[in-house]
Amino acid sequence: MKENLSILGSTGSIGTQAIEVAKALGIRVSAISGNNNIDLLEKQIRELKPKIAAVYDEKNAKILKNAVKDTNTKILSKIDGLCEVASCAESDLVITAVSGMIGLLPTLSAIEAKKDIALANKETLVVAGEYVMNAAKEKNVKILPVDSEHSAIFQCLECCKNKNLIKKLILTASGGPFFGKSKKELEHVTLSQALNHPSWKMGSKITIDSATMMNKGFEIIEAMHLFGIPEDKIDVVIHPQSIVHSMVEYVDNSIIAQMGTPSMKNPISYAITYPSRKYTSVPELNLSKLKNISFFEPDYDTFESIKICKEAVKRGGASTAIINAANEEAVRLFLEGKIKFTEIINLIKKTKESIQITQVNSVNEILSADKIARNFIKSII
Repeated sequence: MKENLSILGSTGSIGTQAIEVAKALGIRVSAISGNNNIDLLEKQIRELKPKIAAVYDEKNAKILKNAVKDTNTKILSKIDGLCEVASCAESDLVITAVSGMIGLLPTLSAIEAKKDIALANKETLVVAGEYVMNAAKEKNVKILPVDSEHSAIFQCLECCKNKNLIKKLILTASGGPFFGKSKKELEHVTLSQALNHPSWKMGSKITIDSATMMNKGFEIIEAMHLFGIPEDKIDVVIHPQSIVHSMVEYVDNSIIAQMGTPSMKNPISYAITYPSRKYTSVPELNLSKLKNISFFEPDYDTFESIKICKEAVKRGGASTAIINAANEEAVRLFLEGKIKFTEIINLIKKTKESIQITQVNSVNEILSADKIARNFIKSII
């Protein structure tokens, strides 16, 4: 079990739950980061007494620095501050719970510092999966999944790690708030409806990604890199009850599933305590009270995200970085009320079709592709 944590994104949904888990396990949190919720970040600093805290936004960092000037916590800002949190000398595990592409450079900093990583930032592997996994292998760094689906796959694979015996990975999806809706019905979706997830309480960006099912497309890419399995051996099924978190099917057609009450505290705890397990406050799953467990094939025509992601994988190069950047910008525009829900996918498709694909051999080339895609979105809105 780890003894000291850095938490990137400590004020978000995953970050706050990670702090609760750490407190329950008696683990020290030595470094944290946030961005906009300065009041909560101040409370965390006063409670946890971390060595350092970082805020990406420089103005907010100055506000926080003044608010906690009576403490011993060093306040940092911008991407360099996040990277310092990720490479904090005292920490032996970095929980990356920030949302979006911003998680890439801090994750690489953690790897360079030989810190094990509990990964809740899927975009890192979406945009630079091969690069990140190779760096982790070179530094002998463990990357432990925190996404509930990937944690489930990780746990299912513990009983058989021979990749030749795996027929396919099966990622479950709740279906989000619009399961069963038609394309026409989605044209009139409101922001409050899109943010009303039926199973999970998450941040706004990932909740919208779940509503468009882009989240599930990204999870396919993440699973490819985490487990070394090609995208054509990764399936998705809709499972509205969110009880079965994901499955592995082996060559003998047997399927091993990981189940539990929907809660992010379990995958967070498992990443921290791996390879052991510790008690959590997550309610026990009472199997006798389960009246219905159902599975459905995704509607790939209404929700095109999965196809878009698989196509990007096949195209290679900077394709996945481009669709991630387009998605981040489109979701931001929807959250700001500037575009309709259905325009999120339309903008991603337009960006994918308009930008020439380049090969990527460095982080700078990934960052360049990301910037080009974002500028394209801004130029047409």
